Amino acid sequence: MEIRPILSALMRSKVSMILIGLQVALTLAIVCNALFIIGQRLERMNRPSGMNETDTFWFGSTGFGQGYDAKAVQQSDLALLRQLPGVANATPSNSVPLSGGGWSTGLNLQPKQKTSTANTTIYIVDDHAIDTFATHLVAGRNFKREEVLPAEFGDRLQPSVIIVTKALADKMFPDGDALGKQIYMDEEPPTSTIVGIVDRLQQPWPESDTVEFATFVPAYMPYANSTRYLVRAEPGRRDEVMKTVEQKLIEANPSRIIGKLRTIEGTRKEAYAGDRAMAIILGVVIFALLAITALGIVGMASFWVAQRTKQIGTRRALGATKFDILRYFQTENFIITTMGLIAGGILAYAFSLWLMRNYQAPRLPWYYVPVGFVCLWLLGQLAVLGPALRASRVPPAVATRSV
Repeated sequence: MEIRPILSALMRSKVSMILIGLQVALTLAIVCNALFIIGQRLERMNRPSGMNETDTFWFGSTGFGQGYDAKAVQQSDLALLRQLPGVANATPSNSVPLSGGGWSTGLNLQPKQKTSTANTTIYIVDDHAIDTFATHLVAGRNFKREEVLPAEFGDRLQPSVIIVTKALADKMFPDGDALGKQIYMDEEPPTSTIVGIVDRLQQPWPESDTVEFATFVPAYMPYANSTRYLVRAEPGRRDEVMKTVEQKLIEANPSRIIGKLRTIEGTRKEAYAGDRAMAIILGVVIFALLAITALGIVGMASFWVAQRTKQIGTRRALGATKFDILRYFQTENFIITTMGLIAGGILAYAFSLWLMRNYQAPRLPWYYVPVGFVCLWLLGQLAVLGPALRASRVPPAVATRSV
């Protein structure tokens, strides 16, 4: 089929052609970048926290009244929790992954460093932490009970030993020899020795650039008469254990308030609520843009079929087959879509560059635009198929009718 007659016909409908081409261009640019953003959000939401999320929950306990001994209560609570039916293990912890609140500090290789070698969150725990979090040692050992020392809230932590995540160990010691090395917490001596490395544990802040940098610090340190506990239940018994824990702790010491018991699964859901909402909104935008673009193509093609009915009948009378008419409209749509896609491809990369400069977003991968080309070509061909089929069914007798 010759392209020149199609181009000549398009030049007589410049406004419609430009509007559809512009619509296709904007759809490609927005859809490609929106899909990339959705992919990033989903990837972040699916990152493993490094702990057993299914069976684990956490809560706070805050005492009141004169004579409330937070340190003694903490020890009695831990003993009680660990012997409850259905409890696999329990540990005190100032924070948990994805919770949104916690402590962080800088780790240095030399004293008085102006810039920390790495920033890490601190989980203040005891020797039951690794088993309670259900993270896994890949090198070294767990804390010994005698290494978990009492500390006062507000004091500077000076642990003699620490356990770090593999990501943090690799950052501090790229040669892979972190085990047994000494580091400085903040800028001042004394040093802390890395005695263990766990495979993974996230920070409380999912948006952090250093989300995989976490450190276990051994200490018993209630703060303001409050202690936060992390409890891992035996598989399948989490909900049952949660009901029992609250009841037993109140019975053991009524001079305190037990905070809301939160599952790690619920904590994850709350942490990524914004990402989930953005993914849903962008998904709706993508669907709406594709639907509007398809409807625009259908409307334009239907208008042109109605406008050219006599011409189509004349071509049929001169020997054009139904397939010739169908191919004509599909080729016409392909040309318009292609011109719009070329402009849209440039616009997509320009939009990505703008996001990079203003929001530190990653660069749009090159393959998004070619895939978008193919998808919108298919969408265009499917959208024009209905009007094109109607055009192919115009009988040759139409050519003899008066206008």
